[in-house]
Amino acid sequence: MGKVFEGIDERLERWIAAQPMFFVGTAPLDPDGHVNVSPKGPIDTLRVLGPSQVAYLDYVGSGAETVAHLRENGRIVIMLCAFSGPPRIVRLHGQGSVLAAGDDGFDELLCSCGFEEPVAPETRRSIVLVSLDRIADSCGYGVPLMSYQGRREHFDLWAAKKVRVGGPEALLDYQREMNAASIDGLPAIDLPVPVSE
Repeated sequence: MGKVFEGIDERLERWIAAQPMFFVGTAPLDPDGHVNVSPKGPIDTLRVLGPSQVAYLDYVGSGAETVAHLRENGRIVIMLCAFSGPPRIVRLHGQGSVLAAGDDGFDELLCSCGFEEPVAPETRRSIVLVSLDRIADSCGYGVPLMSYQGRREHFDLWAAKKVRVGGPEALLDYQREMNAASIDGLPAIDLPVPVSE
């Protein structure tokens, strides 16, 4: 049977830190809109800030569904699964907010969280803060046993190539093109268009 926790204690925080990755689920208010689930990692990009608050470092990606949904309605769930050891799933439900790179307070929060940093700092898109209103676990019997083999190099190589070929604004240009809105047209990443000289 699953258990509902009053908050994240030290034992649960250690369990969270021992998992290789996590998943984030969000949805728009429109019943015809698309629900989104995103894999996130490595686990060092997720931090427990207190018994009822977590944060994770959000990278540039091919979409911005989570950011768009949070800006519209704030609903979010973070799910972690034990892929080794005793079976277990933990879900962290709450209200999320987005602090974009460049916003006031971003650098201070980034420093205090001590996230694992990407090779290219330009890939930091935002920090997602989540105030938790439900913390629960369940059996996890259906989660397969899997071995963690390590991080993929693809993201860092992609980002480095973007900057090498397109210059220092390349990742910002990519976000302007790919991350301005969700697939349902909700506003997501809002970056000013550079003024041409």
